[in-house]
Order: sequence, then C-alpha cells, then structure tokens
Amino acid sequence: MRVEQIVLNKERNVTLTAYLQEVGGEFRNVTKRPAMLVLPGGGYQFCSDREADPVAMPYLKAGYQVFILRYSVKADAVWPNPLDDYDQAMELIRSKSDEWHLFADKVAVIGFSAGGHLAAAAATMAKNRPNAAILGYAVAGEDVKGCNASAPDTIKAVDYKTCPCFLFATRTDSVVPIANSIHFMDALDKYGISFESHIYSYGPHGFSTCDTSVQHKDTEISSRVPDWVEDSIGWLTEVLGDYGDGQMTEPLCKAHVSDDGEAFLSVDCTFGRLTGNPRAKELIDAMMENMKKQGGQTAGAGMEVTEDMMKMVSKMKLRDMLAFGNAPQEVVEQIDGQLRKIPNI
Repeated sequence: MRVEQIVLNKERNVTLTAYLQEVGGEFRNVTKRPAMLVLPGGGYQFCSDREADPVAMPYLKAGYQVFILRYSVKADAVWPNPLDDYDQAMELIRSKSDEWHLFADKVAVIGFSAGGHLAAAAATMAKNRPNAAILGYAVAGEDVKGCNASAPDTIKAVDYKTCPCFLFATRTDSVVPIANSIHFMDALDKYGISFESHIYSYGPHGFSTCDTSVQHKDTEISSRVPDWVEDSIGWLTEVLGDYGDGQMTEPLCKAHVSDDGEAFLSVDCTFGRLTGNPRAKELIDAMMENMKKQGGQTAGAGMEVTEDMMKMVSKMKLRDMLAFGNAPQEVVEQIDGQLRKIPNI
C-alpha cells in the first residue's frame, strides 16, 4: 500500500490523503477496488483525527481504496466551500480511477457529525454525487445552523437522485438530537431511496469506531454500537456489489425500493403509481379481466375491497401483487414488456 498526500486548496488548507492498495499479483481476482471517501466531523471548526485514520482502517481491510478529505473549516467553512472541497476531491478520485485502480461508479462517502452533514450534502446536492453514503450521528435539517450558519438543510434537499444511505446514531446523543437522523430517513422514504438505519439505545456523541483507542473504555455506551462498522461494510456489498472474478458482482439491493421515479413504467412500479396512469390502468384492468376469464383466482378473491385496503395495496409493487396472486411468470413478463413502453409521466 502506498500513501499520497494531495493539496487541493493551499489557501484554505484543504488536503486529500489517499491510501492506495495494490491489485493483481497476490490479489488474484482484484483488478480494481471500490473506494471510500472519509469526511471527519468537528463542528466545521476542525477535522477530527479520531474520525479519520481509525475510520479508514476497517474499509482498507475490507478491500477499499480509502481517501480522507480535510475540508474547509472555521472562517473558511462558509458555504459552499466545504461542498466545493468535496466535489473537487470526488472529481479527482474518479478521474484517476485507472491510475488508482478503483471503480469510478463504486465510490462511497462516510461522514460524522458535521462531516455527516457534508456527506448528506454530497448525496443530495453535489455536482459529483457518491454512489452510497454512510451518515454517522449526522447533523441535518436546521440544526446545522448551530455549527455553520451558512450551511443548507440537507433534509429538504433529498430527491429521487439521492444515493442509498446507511445511518447510525444513539438515542441519547445530547449534541446532535436523534431527530436529525429520523427526519432524514423520512425524506429518504418519501422518495423511495434504499436505506438502512441503526439507532442504538444509548451512548454519547462522537464515538467514532468505538475502539478503546478512540473512546474511553468506561464510556457509557451500548456494547452493540461498534457493530455499525461491520454492518456498514456488509451493507456496501449489498448496494455496490462484492468482489467477483476481476469485476464486482451485481448489487443485491437496488437504489430505490420501486421504479416509481424511472423514465418508463414497469411491474416494479407501485400499484398506486400505475393505476394513476390511464394507459397503464387500462392494461392492468385488461390483464385482470383476462385472468378471470381463464379461471385464474387471485388471493383474497371475493373479499370486500375497502378504501383502507386500497391505500395499503397502492404502495405495493405490481410484481409483488402478481406473485401474491399466483400469476404465471409469462403473464408478469408480458405486462412488464407492455408497461415499459409507457412513459412515466
């Protein structure tokens, strides 16, 4: 492994530290690696060393190329300087994908506290958005004004293009209230963004990886909090893929829970979305009528359909509804092919 130190902005003391592992040779099936960009916390007043190298090490062990960004702080942290620092770093990382042996489309970001706010901003409003984001006890919403009056509300910035997110925090965090994570999750859910969350029962703010080298051994904190490290690595293999034969495997978890935001419709859109489109509703009605004529029975046939029931099924994907009703696979493929010709407007 080699280490490179790159100055991105001399005037603002912005630096990028690159930890670059070898590929090929003894790493037989590794031609490139996924990457992780670390954004330490520090209230936009400094970049915490406790949330830099100690965080980098587990991801290096998991096979990532890892980068640590020490972004603009104190008087230099006026927005959008920190986000510009991030964009510059991410653009550089992706531009050197061949030289640094990494997959340009598998670059994640992890941030803590104020660095978590910057990671959330990267996921929601950056020019060069990451492919996944890990937010550790992150500041979000209007609470960010307490440490950086010029910084934006990242909750309001969540949109369909936001990448999958992994969030972790403790319920008793007295510095960054848990509402920051909860409201951010609500926004992700609104847009159908895939996410995983771990809100642990108790613990302080700023626990980093929870190793006794960074957190005092007598700290009152749940013994399960350190699990976030391995859980986040496992989650990344689900949303980015795992090592295969020279390439990464296909992700097991899609970026969105449905295709409601895609350009064209499909059976992976929700029933409510499809029935709100006249052309799609006509197709679905015809399919259901045809199944009845052929003697197909859907689960729950003959039950009274109430308004509450319709609200519930409106959030189900058509694929799941057809599977629940034992629809033949050829029927699913047929309706999917027809729906994919209909613009999602």
